[in-house]
Parts: sequence; structure tokens; C-alpha cells
Amino acid sequence: MFNHSFGIEIEFTGITREKAARVAAEFLGGTVYHTGDYYDTKKITAPDGRVWKIMSDGSINCQRKYGRVRDIATKDYSCELVSPILTYREDIKTIQELVRKLRKAGAFANDSCGIHIHLDNSGHTPRSIRNFVNIIASKNDLFYKALQIPAKRMEYCKKMDAILVDKLNRRKPKTMSAIEKIWYEGYSESQNRHYHNSRYHFLNLHSFFTGHHTIELRGFNAADEKGNIHAGKIRSYIILALALNNQALTQKSASARKPQTENEKFAMRTYLNRIGFIGEEFKNCREHLTAHLGGSAAWRFRTAA
Repeated sequence: MFNHSFGIEIEFTGITREKAARVAAEFLGGTVYHTGDYYDTKKITAPDGRVWKIMSDGSINCQRKYGRVRDIATKDYSCELVSPILTYREDIKTIQELVRKLRKAGAFANDSCGIHIHLDNSGHTPRSIRNFVNIIASKNDLFYKALQIPAKRMEYCKKMDAILVDKLNRRKPKTMSAIEKIWYEGYSESQNRHYHNSRYHFLNLHSFFTGHHTIELRGFNAADEKGNIHAGKIRSYIILALALNNQALTQKSASARKPQTENEKFAMRTYLNRIGFIGEEFKNCREHLTAHLGGSAAWRFRTAA
């Protein structure tokens, strides 16, 4: 599952874009270029030539700390870290340490801040794309509870559209153009629009058909339980995204039917094991991804004591 590259966007507030860019540049050993564009983008060119960005996002509720109290801040405190193309084995430590540096500098998140992970589209076929849609549809309820997606952000990462899922499974499209046609059915706006309404789902294929040609997963929180950006949780989200991508690519078929989850924690643990979260390396990831679920991770038909 680590053979595919990815990119990540992490929204936060608490410090200004100017300060966030300085922190990133110092850690990465890069230089900052101010574009002066609509998003006030700061580009940080690292020694390896890759470009990281700090830019604004209009959906972020801007805040800063006054002592221990969080209060309203100006739009200068709207920050989104946009990574270049990354690979897990080569870059996971870099992204985690950068998150820690930003947090130490005062960055934090609130319930308006999300994380978006863009997955390399190479190797995908009409079959694997339909698999991906069905996998997300079948796990909608479990994922939303496990990831604690707040109501405020549901507008930007809706659950899979049941009508779309039904159309894909009834018609069984054999070409990407046929899937693309189904994806945009029911929308009156031009599909070339960047902020097309179809993109605001946990699984976003608008980015696959336009723009960067990536598969985007949008259902991740930037804030942990205390409102901090958390390097360990971000690692868990990245691995989950890569594992889901690998499952869609390698599984012969996938059903959209929702599994029985009388014991949510057990259901999630066994599912994570099935898609690759096995062994000590992923212990923390399993803990992060099951922490908010009810039941027992060890026993299917017995609740936790």
C-alpha cells in the first residue's frame, strides 16, 4: 500500500501565514517566495526542489491565543499547509516533524479545520474506482464516528451519495468517461468549475476528472480532542488513505452493503487488520482509529468492561 504517492493539505489557525511559512522554511531548509495571489500563497522551495505552500482558506474560523483563551483573529490566521508529492517511507517523518514544529510555534486547529489527502491515480480502472466508491459507502457510518467529523464540517465532506452508488452498481460502467458522466449527473453547474459541488464528499472524484487528476479523501479532522494538530493522528489518516486506495486497486470487487456493527470497535479493528494495519508498526494507528468507537476491540459479542 506504500507504493503510491500522495499529497496532503492540513488546515490550521493560531499563527499567521507569514509565521507558518517562516517555520516551514527553517525546518525544510528552504526559501520563501510570496506570490501575492488571491490566496496570499507563500511557497517554500526545499533543497530537493519540491515546493511546499502555506495559503489561506475561506472556510477556516480564524483564531489566536490570548494567554490560554482562544479568540477571534484576522484572516491572516487562516492557514493551509499544502505538501508537494510525497511517498510514505521517504517523507512521513518530515511531514510529522513539520506538524510538530508548527504546533510548537502556536498553530492549532478547531472544528472548521480539516485534512484532505490526495492519492496518486496511477493504476486505477473503472473497476477499481467503483470499488473505491463502494468501500467508502459501506463504511460511511463507521468512518464518520471513528474520525469524529463535526457537524460543522459535514457541508464539506458529505457521506457517499446513495443515488450515485446505486447508479454505479446498476449500470456497471466499463469506461472512465461513463463513470465521469454518472458522477456529474444531477448537477447544473459546469464540471470544469474548480469548486464544483460534487467535490464536497468524503470521497471526491471531481479532483480525479479535473485539475490534479487525484483521488481526494476529505473526511479527516485537523484538530484532536484538545484542539491541537496531532502528528500521530495525521500519520494514521495518511496510512488509512493509502490502505483504502490499495484495497480499491487490488480487490476483485467490493460491495456497498453496510456490515453489521453491533460492536463498532471490533468491526473497525478487524477491518483495519484486513487492509494492512498489522503488527507493532501500526499499533498507534489502530488505537487512534478505534478510540471513539464503542464496544471491545478484542471480543465481537462482549462489550468492554
